[in-house]
Amino acid sequence: MLAATASLVLGACSARTDTNSGGDSGSGAAAPSKPADAADPKGDGKATCSGVSLAYAGTINGGNAALGQNILWGVKLAVQQHNEANKGCQVDLKQFDTEGSPDKAPGIVTQVISDPKIIGAVGLPFSGESKAAGPIFEQAGLVHVTPSATNPDLATHGWKTFFRALGNDAVQGPAAAKFITENLKAAKVCVIKDDSEYGKGLAKAVSDALGSKLTCSDDVKTKQTDFAAVVGKVKSANPDAIFYSGYYQEAAPFATQLNDAGVKAKFVGPDGVKDDEFVKGAGDASAAAYFTCPCVPADAFTDFFNSYKKLAGQEPGTYSPEGYDATTILLKGIDKGIKDRAGLLDFVKNYDGQGLTKHFKWDDKGELAKTTVWTYKVDNGKIVKNVEIK
Repeated sequence: MLAATASLVLGACSARTDTNSGGDSGSGAAAPSKPADAADPKGDGKATCSGVSLAYAGTINGGNAALGQNILWGVKLAVQQHNEANKGCQVDLKQFDTEGSPDKAPGIVTQVISDPKIIGAVGLPFSGESKAAGPIFEQAGLVHVTPSATNPDLATHGWKTFFRALGNDAVQGPAAAKFITENLKAAKVCVIKDDSEYGKGLAKAVSDALGSKLTCSDDVKTKQTDFAAVVGKVKSANPDAIFYSGYYQEAAPFATQLNDAGVKAKFVGPDGVKDDEFVKGAGDASAAAYFTCPCVPADAFTDFFNSYKKLAGQEPGTYSPEGYDATTILLKGIDKGIKDRAGLLDFVKNYDGQGLTKHFKWDDKGELAKTTVWTYKVDNGKIVKNVEIK
């Protein structure tokens, strides 16, 4: 979302705290049910096509692989449901593993655009790799919809092929600050960021919104495992809450070392930390953790939830339904007879329709007009929804 729009939306932020009616054990706002007019990848079952493919490009392996796999299974489910319902239109899904790396992504995306059958892509999941490979998608005219990359700067490069299926960090940052100070009642907050494009951008948005309540800040590096110096600085600052701006690979040992040092501040992570792998890695230190995420809880999307679990062998994770929605939109274009990149790009550019997670209509920068941010927490070793920040 454009920064100006974000400030208007968040100027009257409030947290919904109505009783939870979803399918988890946590308390908080009721998860939204499937909208009656949500797009269905099955369509009417009458589509005809041949020789067209979609791609998933993003992390499948690597340090934060679970975040990409959550999306990939959502993509796979949409394509599977489409192909089962449309015998005359079998869309091939091709998978490309970037490992979430800005260094590797350009080479992998070059492989994607080199396949003439691929007319649309879901990805890239991470902001750093999106920044590195965005020009390659643009040069090839290949539309790509990211279900999870949130750095606001991605929409400032003039790319006509880039579309974001969620709110960016100009939305998440102020919402996170509001949740920390108003819901968690924190008067003193430390913000710790990693060295990724995502971590740096989100940390700035949160820090700016915290204002005078930002009491300390520090930096960590990707793949860092020893956080003694940072933990010491945080302990000396004695904050009420800590916001970690980065991914779960580093957040888990950092939270553990904070806990071991006796730091009692509430630990808050963003969407890059909100994964079961964080809970596994942090163990007891995750018990009181919170998360912010411009992602919608999937537990009330009953059909999607059950179908995803049957296919993937696990429950939907962060951005699974967003990956499903992004793929569904591309499939709808194919079902309308589109069979080239220019046609599918034009279709997405002019798309206006409801998905599972939200209404999809993009501006000329590839940003959605309206999004919300949810908070989550760890309850009995499981991440559950908490409250929605509007």
